[in-house]
Amino acid sequence: MENLGSMNVDVITLFVEDFQKTKAFYQEVFGFQAVYEDEVSSVFHFGNMSVNLLDISESHELMNPGTVAARESGVRFLLTIRVDDVDAVCDELAKRGVALLNGPIDRPWGVRTASFVDPAGHAWEIAEQLA
Repeated sequence: MENLGSMNVDVITLFVEDFQKTKAFYQEVFGFQAVYEDEVSSVFHFGNMSVNLLDISESHELMNPGTVAARESGVRFLLTIRVDDVDAVCDELAKRGVALLNGPIDRPWGVRTASFVDPAGHAWEIAEQLA
């Protein structure tokens, strides 16, 4: 078997309650179109990884016998995008109607960050390495 630790994450599937609203958010905020799309799924490329937005109605088949947590359960992970200028990106997010969860904040580990959530409650962070 291949060493899984040496492989790239290819696709992250995010379960969403309001598929159309969340898809529109990704198109407007990240500024690109889906590379694959059907009635319940939209896939967007983020560099070397893809994010698959999947209507939560389809989650049972993928996760059975496990369960999918409801949005009200809270944030369970954070996806981070490295940027050159967090403040400039925050300005652009504001122009696109995105409210920040927090930030910009200079973190003790030498990174300036800001966070926001998509309509389905998935958390995103933009991060700038400080000198």
